Amino acid sequence: MGVRISIRFKDDASIVSLSGKFVAGSDGPFLRQKVKELIDAGARKLLFDFSDVPYIDSTGLGFLAGSREMAGENGASIVLSGINSHVRRILDGVKLTQFFEIADDESAGLERLEKLRQGTKAKGSPKAARAKSQPATAED
Repeated sequence: MGVRISIRFKDDASIVSLSGKFVAGSDGPFLRQKVKELIDAGARKLLFDFSDVPYIDSTGLGFLAGSREMAGENGASIVLSGINSHVRRILDGVKLTQFFEIADDESAGLERLEKLRQGTKAKGSPKAARAKSQPATAED
């Protein structure tokens, strides 16, 4: 089985919870589309919860890189939370860690998103908007 996604909202943040091994053959394109839909709907605070992801390979790395690029192009912020030591080593090994804000857990991630968005608003970027999307689940 590949990775699964569920999306929920807390205030104006979109929490994208991932679970399962993020490996080739999983739902990378589906997941990228879900992130695009969130951003297109106005989401500007995205928290990717990796607490149930034991492993990630190039498919997951591609998802993260593409999501970061899409977020940057649209004035959105992404924070990764709940990353285990194995996934962290992989991100460090390919030098992706430096491109993401990383928090220990969901609560810390939401706080970090709020601080990031406050800094962005002060620079004149668009206001954060509440995304209006339904939860989605992808399974292999």
